[in-house]
Amino acid sequence: MILATGSIERHMVFANNDRPGIMLASAARSFLNHHGVAVGRTVGVYTAHDSAYEAAFDLKRAGVQIAAIVDCRPQPGEAVLAEAAALKINVITGHSVVDTSGRLRVSSMTVARNGNFDRRKIKIDALIVSAGWTPSVHLFSQSRGKLKFDDAKQRFVPDIYAQNCISVGACNGTDDLAEIIDEAITAGGGQIALSGETRFDWTGGMIGAAEGAGPEASVKAFIDFQHDVTAKDIRLAVREGMHSIEHIKRFTTNGMASDQGKLSNMHGLAIAAEMLGRPIPKVGLTTFRAPYTPVTYGTLINHSRGALFDPARKTPMHELEAAEGAEFEDVGNWKRAWYFPKRGEDMHAAVNRECRTAREVAGVFDASTLGKIEVVGPDAAKFLNLLYTNAWDTLKPGKCRYGIMTREDGFIYDDGVVGRIAEDRFHVTTTTGGAPRVLNHMEDYLQTEFPDLNVWLTSVTEQWAVIAIQGPKARDIIAPFVEGQDLSNEAFPHMSVAECTVMGVPARLFRVSFTGEVGYEINVPADFGAAVWSAIWERAKGMGACLYGTETMHVLRAEKGYLIVGQDTDGTVTPDDAGYGWAVSKKKTDFVGIRGLKRPDISRGGRKQLVGLYTKDPKEVLEEGAQIVADPNQPKPMTMLGHVTSSYWSENCGRSIAFALIANGRARAGETLYVPMEDRTIAVEVTDLVFFDKEGGRING
Repeated sequence: MILATGSIERHMVFANNDRPGIMLASAARSFLNHHGVAVGRTVGVYTAHDSAYEAAFDLKRAGVQIAAIVDCRPQPGEAVLAEAAALKINVITGHSVVDTSGRLRVSSMTVARNGNFDRRKIKIDALIVSAGWTPSVHLFSQSRGKLKFDDAKQRFVPDIYAQNCISVGACNGTDDLAEIIDEAITAGGGQIALSGETRFDWTGGMIGAAEGAGPEASVKAFIDFQHDVTAKDIRLAVREGMHSIEHIKRFTTNGMASDQGKLSNMHGLAIAAEMLGRPIPKVGLTTFRAPYTPVTYGTLINHSRGALFDPARKTPMHELEAAEGAEFEDVGNWKRAWYFPKRGEDMHAAVNRECRTAREVAGVFDASTLGKIEVVGPDAAKFLNLLYTNAWDTLKPGKCRYGIMTREDGFIYDDGVVGRIAEDRFHVTTTTGGAPRVLNHMEDYLQTEFPDLNVWLTSVTEQWAVIAIQGPKARDIIAPFVEGQDLSNEAFPHMSVAECTVMGVPARLFRVSFTGEVGYEINVPADFGAAVWSAIWERAKGMGACLYGTETMHVLRAEKGYLIVGQDTDGTVTPDDAGYGWAVSKKKTDFVGIRGLKRPDISRGGRKQLVGLYTKDPKEVLEEGAQIVADPNQPKPMTMLGHVTSSYWSENCGRSIAFALIANGRARAGETLYVPMEDRTIAVEVTDLVFFDKEGGRING
């Protein structure tokens, strides 16, 4: 591992060094050379290092006046002095900037000879500073590497390596450009070659308080600009008995800002060492912690601004669906194709056509938004046994199973089809809206309740594009594209999963259905989703199939009695209430929710149960959420038995159909109940949940 993390320029610590217009020399150079911006018209320079001269030279050549270069060293490098003289820049050596003035921005710097109280003001409108460079040894230290202190250049550099890595360039304390290039070539396995010479040799550097930022209690010489920590704060910490650098850090908050001390730590360390009368290496360093780069405020708040207030997520096939005329609806953050109207069709006509075509020929549906979680590890089956109500250790690789997940109170939390890819790998699907919370639910239990299990969870919702093909001709549509898997009923029956290729793309092929028809869900890497979808749709269209959206999907699933968690459940529905008691294992002794399901209130009679409803007038479509009563003539307030959860016109049944949660619902089969509306009362008959193909033969082709 090659570490080339560079170095960070240090500021000078002097009185009132926080005025606007005072900045690092490297910042001024970047403004000029990268953005074409001059930081001022008359710029002062205060430095203890040769690199600031190069910034001054660039500014001078660009037409900016350099008021003076103030160097606290008595003898800077000869090369930079010669260049400054050639450019007619005034260099004042052995002097320091001891103060600044200015209200809205810096307007002057006060200069004094070191050790002398005679002062003079120089007018400026910007001041650039450099105390030298601090190697970025953070990653090296986080790898448990040991540092050594370079006393000559006042900095810590890598010394003893604990892992297989090498530091090159400025983070290794190398300043000369030719040497940096040679280091990089060597680290990359090449031969050292003379890469040329650097025009200026960087000399100098200092850490700690400069002249004029001495022990005076009134001087505000800032070290940490974000937390307003000054040199006098470090001295106070030592006087208060803080002799550990970690204690000094916490007493002053130096280095605890978002830059994590990248600008301030070395200065604070030097001032503490001076106060303690110890060499800097003996005082030590604070701990370097990840992340190296702080999290920005934008990362934290931009999701609440403008177009990012509620960001829209789109599937890989979104643009293709839009080109086919899709109307979209919001499902969570996703934009999902709602229906595909043809010329002259309103929503109802389009949905009726899609429902009819999907049952008579086939329909193609974008199911990419389904939540997908990879559950991997030797204990994967054991983990799923604990999270779902039904058993998973008996599921063979290559097979799928529908699963229900309950909360600890026994109420339905989510559902989905789970495919076993291998002994130690499961592909878990969740509802579109439930994907984040289900992953969080799984992680919570894995980390707090079952930490002994060797299981890894990965969200792969965005990694797989999913194309669902449903209907009598579904097998014929996909057959030319699938390689490596026999699609016959005998080789690949309902509730099977296989890894194969589709159009040469690695795929996971599921034989599942949310319509009650022969159905396949093709999972391909998201980058290939649009291409595969286009090819399948081209063939399907030629065979008389249609595209269908979420509204048709809802109608088709309701015709077959398939529930949608969150629509047909409300947080108080158990698997048995929903008519899915068969999905709760009678043999398992433990899973999340098992004790909740054993509570007396859960097994009592009279609970609300999910049932089907027929309106007495087949053309009357109920409103979802409408309340249900036994006697419409009872005095108000009426006793409500339940409410309608799903309601649709079914073109395939030739009538309206609905689901409802009704008290003691299954025992009321054949009973007439009433739905009171504002202008009329609608009579309904309680029935079972399956309205179409009650025998279920169509799903097997």
